[in-house]
Amino acid sequence: MVARTALRSAKGLVRRALLARSSGIDLTRLDKVPDSLSWPLTRDVTAPSARLSAVRDEAPVHKLTSFLGLDIWLVTGDAETREVLGARDDYSTDIRPLMGRSGEAGGDFGGLGFTDPPEHTRQRRFLTPEFTRRRLARLEPMIHAVVERQLDEMAAAAAAAPGQPVDLVPTYAFPVPFLVICDLLGVPAEKREHFSTLATARFDVTGGGKGTVGAIGGSREFLLAETARQRHDPGPGLIGQIIREHGDEIDDFDLGGLADGVFTGGLETSASMLALGTATLLEDRALWKRLVAEPEPESVDDVVEELLRTLSVVQVAFPRFPKKDVEIGGCPVHKGSVVLASLPAANRDPRATPGDTLDPERASTSHLAFGYGFHRCVGAELARLELRVAFSALAARFPELSLAVPGAELSYYSSSIVYGVESVPVHLG
Repeated sequence: MVARTALRSAKGLVRRALLARSSGIDLTRLDKVPDSLSWPLTRDVTAPSARLSAVRDEAPVHKLTSFLGLDIWLVTGDAETREVLGARDDYSTDIRPLMGRSGEAGGDFGGLGFTDPPEHTRQRRFLTPEFTRRRLARLEPMIHAVVERQLDEMAAAAAAAPGQPVDLVPTYAFPVPFLVICDLLGVPAEKREHFSTLATARFDVTGGGKGTVGAIGGSREFLLAETARQRHDPGPGLIGQIIREHGDEIDDFDLGGLADGVFTGGLETSASMLALGTATLLEDRALWKRLVAEPEPESVDDVVEELLRTLSVVQVAFPRFPKKDVEIGGCPVHKGSVVLASLPAANRDPRATPGDTLDPERASTSHLAFGYGFHRCVGAELARLELRVAFSALAARFPELSLAVPGAELSYYSSSIVYGVESVPVHLG
């Protein structure tokens, strides 16, 4: 069995290397992504830019630009985005042929997001049982413990510098999902400090392909090494559990890719949601007071769903590559193009949602913040659980919490696939 999995992995590497050479495109060599391609990532504070909203309202399927010989299409409407993301057989998400020689070695991308059926189906079945409600329920006491520990750290930071603001990002928004992910994956305590240094700058496109690939490579190499170690000594977390249950059904390369996908999907996204979500709640004092007064699950759930929809921190879904000529919303798109779906624009499409208004009374779980279709985020329920616990506990511990500066003056990311904020200075009360 080991020989067969090694052979399958080797064949996959050869195939991807050949595809990369035949495409003649290597995104890893880019020093800068041009504005004609990156402008949909800009925002007006937390809302999609006026330009992006105007494009959506005028033409929800829009020819964005031509880049490196590829026609790039931007999809911004709710219905049109669902049409693309829900199409199982018409598109590929395998971007690796465009990553040049990075596809020939350990820097190769893995994980579900860049994998097509039937391989996607095979790999996803290893992860899905780990994210059922029953298994996630076992994580809830740990999540509560992590949250309470970080609330204590916030209080200690405030006590150490009376009158000075506390930065919510390093004390709460980042450590909560980071520690949860470490426990989920089974990363040993002694390795977490080093792991945390690899956990930033993975989605910023200002440095072009080089910066993004380099940032991804560090954490991926760490998790590949951790997977190889746990192959001989399975830990208590997800990596060890999959090894115990499935053994040689999955090799180290694929399992490391799945672990990196869980890390990628569960850290910066949740950290950004906690930071941006708290800033949004503190700007809307009526909503914050509602959260303080009504910490019941139903009230928290509705607030979380509306924050997920209106903030949409994941700015674009995995790129889709049409396998044949297709139509999107009646607009013809040729094989060989690239289709980008803007989740913030679609989630505020007034044809299908409350639009720009944050309205918990009209909250729905059918938004696109976690994607749609068979590539929908496998960790969506874990993210919801983290956010429910973190927001309600924050409001209960610090009911007089307030921003130290107006929300519009916070330092927001300028061009990042996962939108966020550099810091959120707050006064605890």
